[in-house]
Amino acid sequence: MKIFSASQIKACDAYTVHALQISSSELMERAAHKCFDWICEHFGKDSLFVVLCGTGNNGGDGLVLTRLLHQAGYGVKAFQLRISNSLSHDGALAEEKLKKIDENLLQQVLPDTYITDIPANVVIVDAIFGTGLNRPLEGWPASFIRQINQLPNLKIAIDIPSGMPADTIPGTDAAILHANHTLSFQFYKRAFLHEETGEAAGTIHLLDIGLSPAFIEATHTYYRIITRDTLLNFFRPRKPFSHKGTYGNALLIGGSHGMMGAIALSTRAASRAGAGKVRCLVPRCGYNILQTLTPEAMCSISGENHIADLKHLEPADAIGLGPGLGTADITFEAFEDFLEVQKEPMVVDADALNLLARKKGLLNHLPTNSILTPHPKEFERIFGEAADSLLRLEHARTQAMRYNIVIVLKGRYTAVCTPEGECWYNINGNAGLATGGSGDVLTGIITALLAQRYEPVEAAMLGVYLHGVAAEKALEHQSQESLIAWDLTNYLGSAFKELLAS
Repeated sequence: MKIFSASQIKACDAYTVHALQISSSELMERAAHKCFDWICEHFGKDSLFVVLCGTGNNGGDGLVLTRLLHQAGYGVKAFQLRISNSLSHDGALAEEKLKKIDENLLQQVLPDTYITDIPANVVIVDAIFGTGLNRPLEGWPASFIRQINQLPNLKIAIDIPSGMPADTIPGTDAAILHANHTLSFQFYKRAFLHEETGEAAGTIHLLDIGLSPAFIEATHTYYRIITRDTLLNFFRPRKPFSHKGTYGNALLIGGSHGMMGAIALSTRAASRAGAGKVRCLVPRCGYNILQTLTPEAMCSISGENHIADLKHLEPADAIGLGPGLGTADITFEAFEDFLEVQKEPMVVDADALNLLARKKGLLNHLPTNSILTPHPKEFERIFGEAADSLLRLEHARTQAMRYNIVIVLKGRYTAVCTPEGECWYNINGNAGLATGGSGDVLTGIITALLAQRYEPVEAAMLGVYLHGVAAEKALEHQSQESLIAWDLTNYLGSAFKELLAS
């Protein structure tokens, strides 16, 4: 699923109008009808609505919605903020149609005035500013939105919350309406997928308003959503006459004194994610732990309390390196030597990332198409800080292209950045993943998929998707608060089944 910029969405609207030989006003009617249908599905006829409208096309959407709700028997009234002295062409048509039904359905809100008496049971619909907004709100509109945010009412944003830019992250003091639900027309906006702005959008609902499939197919974008359909293009179910050698030999390297849980989680996850054989290399202090917790895996030793030697590894189809590894000098030296000889793509996580950060030149020795899986702080230690999470992701795209690697930047919406500059957001999962060890599980999953000879980008995309689905499946028996990383490995089977069932 593609993610378009605000300018691309505007062009898509225009192309659709031309291709279907309809007016832009008719497209506005279509969009408002989709919002109306969603509201009818979720709210009874006894619900009351206040629709806040601007003077542009987003306001026009709100005026059409007001008319539809009134005609369907809902209690509704539109308040139009006089942000400009004139309305957009389509907004003016929508206003005219509404006034023909009943002029009392629309009330003007003059500059420097506010609405302070909306009962708490009334649903507020935000149609003040749309995706055309390209600068932070100031003055009265900003104050008005901040005042609305103080109200306890349920809030629904049409297409995008007012004050939220679609393609950038504003300053921390920006005035953005905080919605419980956002009814977005056909596409996710990138702002929905970043922590600074995403919470203000609430729950996202994509409404298909029939924009041109030809335009969508032909228009290039670097940004996409990982979907089942994406993965089914390359997912390979098991064949009846296969054997364990068919599905590869995964090697997990990590662990140190007091940190054996991390590599145990990765090893177990690799076994659950379908690798034919799983081996782990750990220091002697963790041997009994790994043999007990993951009896499916073979276990080898390097060093006493820390990994001390990576020169004499047995052959493997994929290597995952880093969980619980520690950053002892002896381990750093072994890691540095290992990068001199390792030529195949591998998964680099946790303390292996911290070892990379100790000597930035080591990035030049990473095998082509290796997969790095940092959380934001690990990313910053290696590549430097960014002003916000969207710019951090742009930096990740740049570094993935520069070093010809795959970067899996973890977060609420984990993003896979490819050597070609593409960015794939994963939108499943939940806050239960915010627990120690969940990243180690992801490392094991991706390593197992790489061992099964998925291409590195495919392994990363499929891995983050299965990881998120496992977290969702776990909530059928857990809460977000009680979810632990070990639980995720127990629900990987359910995640694979859901993918196959689709």
